[in-house]
This record gives sequence, C-alpha cells and structure tokens, in this order.
Amino acid sequence: MTSSELWTRANAERYDAEETDMSSSSVLGPTLGFLAELTGDGRALEFAIGTGRVGVPLRERGVPVVGIELSEPMVAVLRRKIDEDMLPVTVGDMATTTVPGEFTLVYLVYNTISNLLTQDEQVECFRNAACHLAPGGRFVIELGVPPLRFLPPGQVAVPFDVSARHLGFDTFDLVEQILVSHHFTRDGDGGAYRRDNSRHRYAWPAELDLMARIAGLELERRLADWDGSPFTQDSPKHISVWRKPA
Repeated sequence: MTSSELWTRANAERYDAEETDMSSSSVLGPTLGFLAELTGDGRALEFAIGTGRVGVPLRERGVPVVGIELSEPMVAVLRRKIDEDMLPVTVGDMATTTVPGEFTLVYLVYNTISNLLTQDEQVECFRNAACHLAPGGRFVIELGVPPLRFLPPGQVAVPFDVSARHLGFDTFDLVEQILVSHHFTRDGDGGAYRRDNSRHRYAWPAELDLMARIAGLELERRLADWDGSPFTQDSPKHISVWRKPA
C-alpha cells in the first residue's frame, strides 16, 4: 500500500488543460533533449508517467519509453494519445512496482517523488530505480527546493502563483516534512473558484543524495534546470542525475 494520494478521474480529465504551460515547447524542448541524450541507444522508464506529458513526446522522438503510473484514470487519458504497444504502462506505485528488462534511464519529473509521503517510500523508490537500471544507467529527478527561506517566524504559508485564473500557496509541517499545496482555480470566464489541495513530502538535495547512496547510486551532476544552467543556493529547483556504477 502506498501513501501517495490517488489522482481521480476528475483530476485526470482536467490535468492537461491546467498544465498547458508545462507542455509548451519552451519547457518540453530542453526536457526531451536532456532525457533523450541520457537514454542513448537504450530504453527509458518513467515513474509516475501520468497523462504522458513527457513520455509521449519522448517516444515520438524515437526513444523507447515504458511507464509506471498509480492512477488508472491518468493512464486512460494517456491512452487517447498513444497505443499500449508503442508506450507500455503498468499500473502501480513507483516505490515497489517492477517492469521487465533493463533501462539506461529511469526518470521522475515535476516534483513527483514528493507524492510519496514517507522517507521510507522515497528510499524504496531509489532502490526500485536502481533495480531497473543497467550498469552505467542514470536516475534523474526534477524536484523543487523547499522554499523555507520565505517563511519568517509565525508564517505558515508561501504563495507560488498569483494570477487571474489561479491562486496557489503551500503550507508546511516542518516536523513531518510535509507540505500541502492549495489551489484556487477559476473555472471558465469569471466563474467561481474551485479549491483543491494535495500533500507532498519535501526533501532536500542532500537527503536525496543519501537515498541514492543507500540504493547504490552515485551523484553525477546537479543542475538548476533542463537547459544545463548551474545549480546555486538560490535555485528554486534542481535536476539531479545519479549513476549506477558500471
């Protein structure tokens, strides 16, 4: 049993429409180029593939992609875009579900490892990635850096989006390392706001490096974004690459 919250049919049906910015060529272009280069002549496995925002266009580039996804409604949306024989997906959680074969790349994008709400499950996710990797293969994670520097004493919330159609802010449980993302989204033109929230376990880059060491992986590089920009203390997120020793 996984601690991840399950994406419902309603979530799945509106996911692509609400993430159009993340599907733009300016975002996807560097992401796909980065992942395709690391995959090389091998195969790629995407944990939590969702509706295929990354996996489908990566497959269309000629990269053999396999997916694991917990939410059946998300897979149903993906299936409208690509057939099973072109992009196989196994329904299950990313900490324990396995698929046949070896891969030169396993990847997790858009903060998705934080969907696992315990440290133990996040460690098992690293171990699961390592088990699927061929010697010399890489595990890649895209994850935000916890914005705790924006929390002055007494404040519990940090806004991350204030726009005409969406208000978003995170609240933090600093003891359990849990953040809750709160979303107020306006449906249609001038309609009422719809409220949603989701729980995530945040983790620092150094904590992820220790998880990688437990799984037998070595940090190869850490970047601020898919375009290769350097990671600094002010970077709001990181792209981390760990390698399985040959």
